Amino acid sequence: MTFPRLLVTGLVVGLLAGPAGAQTLKMSFQGDVGTLDPHGLNETFTLGYLGNVYEGLTTRGPDLSIGPGLAERWELIAKDRWRFHLRKGARFHDGSPFDADDVLFSAERVRRPTSDLKSRLATVVEVIKVDDHTVDFVTEIPNPILLAEWDTWYIMDKEWSLAHGAGEPVDIKNPRASFAAFHTNGTGPFKVTRREPDVRTVAVRHPDWWGWAQAPGNLQEVVFQPIANDATRVAALLSGELDLILSLPIQDTDRVARTPGVKALTGPELRTIFLGFDQSRDELLYATVKGKNPFKDRRVRLAVYQAIDIEAIAKKVMRGQATPSAALVAPGIQGFPEDLVRWPHDPAAARRLLAEAGYPDGFGVTLDCPNDRYVNDEQICQAIVAMLGRVGIKVTLNAQTKSLYFAKVLAAGGYDTSFYLLGWTPGSFDSWNALHNLVVTRDGKGAGAFNLGGYSNPRIDALTREILTETDLARRDRLIAEAWQLLHEDVGYVPLHQQALAWGVREGIELVQRADNQFLWRWVVKR
Repeated sequence: MTFPRLLVTGLVVGLLAGPAGAQTLKMSFQGDVGTLDPHGLNETFTLGYLGNVYEGLTTRGPDLSIGPGLAERWELIAKDRWRFHLRKGARFHDGSPFDADDVLFSAERVRRPTSDLKSRLATVVEVIKVDDHTVDFVTEIPNPILLAEWDTWYIMDKEWSLAHGAGEPVDIKNPRASFAAFHTNGTGPFKVTRREPDVRTVAVRHPDWWGWAQAPGNLQEVVFQPIANDATRVAALLSGELDLILSLPIQDTDRVARTPGVKALTGPELRTIFLGFDQSRDELLYATVKGKNPFKDRRVRLAVYQAIDIEAIAKKVMRGQATPSAALVAPGIQGFPEDLVRWPHDPAAARRLLAEAGYPDGFGVTLDCPNDRYVNDEQICQAIVAMLGRVGIKVTLNAQTKSLYFAKVLAAGGYDTSFYLLGWTPGSFDSWNALHNLVVTRDGKGAGAFNLGGYSNPRIDALTREILTETDLARRDRLIAEAWQLLHEDVGYVPLHQQALAWGVREGIELVQRADNQFLWRWVVKR
């Protein structure tokens, strides 16, 4: 099965003509790396950072095309069996050789209960060592897109992991001390030498990385410092204290673009921001309504949807740097439903729907929101609080740093939220990823892992299973369109918008800005 080329490209700033002396890059983001455990948190910034330290069997280029990583090549040897030929000569940072045992170990580890990335091997039923450099993956059903998101399924050293008590992934839902959360031993181009959570993480060039002959970068060291305050982060860039900020506040984009010595890099991102509801509990955890769950009623969910003025959010909160969406996926994602239209903004209709559902005076509920993960995330939530208040839904905003937010909404023992804001970029750039992670009924084995509200529609479940194995692209797109239409009619979620990428960078730095917002240092040249 061959998929069309993605409708996105990486922005290459500079010619990437080759090294010009070893350099240090000082960079910042609004939040910290969630964990150094590569199987601990399915979050873009964390996985992007770790993609400089660990590697998958595949990798993605500047244009997001799939290429060889720790596997040099692969083939489908039966309809349900893939064979991967591993890279000979690759070594972990401590000098240990990479081989098939590490792949088998990493396959078992990523599917352990505490892993947040079980979906990477969702249909794999057996991993077989053919020899030291050949591994077969047997799937439960034919899976033509098996490796589409394997660039972020990172391979760990079996011996190192077991020697340091890191056989189990860190549980991001119930954080505890874990060696792999603070130390790394990957095969990638950089290795972490210092980890101070929420303060500083330092990585240095791994000179023995197998891929340097094909990589143009000249960085010797990368110093990452999370800075939550927007003004402080921008000031550090303008003063020269930082070389790069990966979260340039949209209100400062024009200012940075006009300032000599720095530039603003902007472009579309494949991430959709949306609201979700607890639709599984009989009584909401955080609401004034007792004995029942208002969000189980479609009329209430539609009232929330129609109370939100998405154009006002796009214009005033996002300053035009967002595209309102009717779906949970962005243009450029395989299966994007171009014909889907948002429910109209209509506060009067929202009030009528609430009255029909038995809430003429509205009700109170808590909205969980990160304040350092997405572009203007807290400001978006504040605007939504005000808009819902106008139709009688009194929202208490619980905005927290992303480490606390994810630990809460993904809490062990049950998803600890009644109403939440989340963002998603499908790791495979395919609709199946979003449907499988966000929409299908939770099964405790990886399906619906980020379906925080417990939405369930048996027809969408069946469609998602069929989408995974369908090789006729036209028919597959029809199945995807049906699934998105059903979700839309159910008002299972409230899609908000696709946010825009905005980075700030000093002159003299050449890099690649990919539409998935992952930043790989091996392509960076600092003059």
